[in-house]
Amino acid sequence: MPRRNARLSQLASAGIASAALIASAGSAGAVSLSVQRACMGDYLAHCSQHSIGSAALRGCMSKMGPKLSGRCVNALMAAGEVSKTEVARRRSASQ
Repeated sequence: MPRRNARLSQLASAGIASAALIASAGSAGAVSLSVQRACMGDYLAHCSQHSIGSAALRGCMSKMGPKLSGRCVNALMAAGEVSKTEVARRRSASQ
């Protein structure tokens, strides 16, 4: 039973974070819904200590760049949040 409760807690946390990301879509400087969906796991894994829509969150995601999932990076590039040149530069610097 403790495992089930832990899993339910994780799902609830992910749902709350998803709702918060979606709610922030209307605020200034918000990212697109496709970026929010693609980057949810990265947010939860690396930057969930930061408020949704905050400069600190953007800084954290930028700092975590090399650790972000390909899905998230691709969504960020498609949304114009980061350029292909910057992604390539960071990838070569981290190798």
